[in-house]
Amino acid sequence: MISLQNNNSLTKSKSRVRDHGEVFTPDFIVDDMLDLVKHETENIGSRFLEPACGDGNFLIKVLERKLNVVKRVYKKSQFDYERNALVAISNIYGVELLDDNVQRAQERLYDFLLDEYQKLYKKKTNNEFLQSVRYVLKRNILQGDALSLKDKNDSPITFSQWSPVNGVKIKRRDFQFVDLTELHKKDGTRSLFAVKEVSDTGEVFYSPKPIKEYPPVSFLKLHTAYE
Repeated sequence: MISLQNNNSLTKSKSRVRDHGEVFTPDFIVDDMLDLVKHETENIGSRFLEPACGDGNFLIKVLERKLNVVKRVYKKSQFDYERNALVAISNIYGVELLDDNVQRAQERLYDFLLDEYQKLYKKKTNNEFLQSVRYVLKRNILQGDALSLKDKNDSPITFSQWSPVNGVKIKRRDFQFVDLTELHKKDGTRSLFAVKEVSDTGEVFYSPKPIKEYPPVSFLKLHTAYE
């Protein structure tokens, strides 16, 4: 079994608290907070972003809840489980300042999914699915500063959106974090939602513009599609 909470302490060291303000959130507080949006945590398509994710305490709890739904609904079909588990994990995002925490968060999320997957399908695990999961985690859990909106190279933090298409394919679109957070220009016009759209019910809403779009590919080929 993979432990959800590998931090026996709320801190790693006094120097990390002093230099970076690093204090971890205990499990019971994470659960209480997620219970406030329980319906969203159990929707595999709902997106979660933790802007100071540490080594993944919030994110792994979200993944646990989403995978419980995937298992309950899709476990009879390994293919359907893989497809929906990929959707679940592709909607979990994190930004973290410290590189060791980024690596740890990615590994914890991957190991937890792998453990759940292997318990269901044992030796039938699909390596292409697992490689695609790893690829998505590398794109979704990023090192950077959520205050400056810059990554470790001082470039704009860029997230990928993964949208299911026709059941078996995923369409990737990349967005800059700054475009997802800047609500208004100084003149009062909207800059976050550059594209004005109208829903089927006539409701007006706004969508940010992607900086790049990719053609849909099989969810099992994400790890090779963009090289």
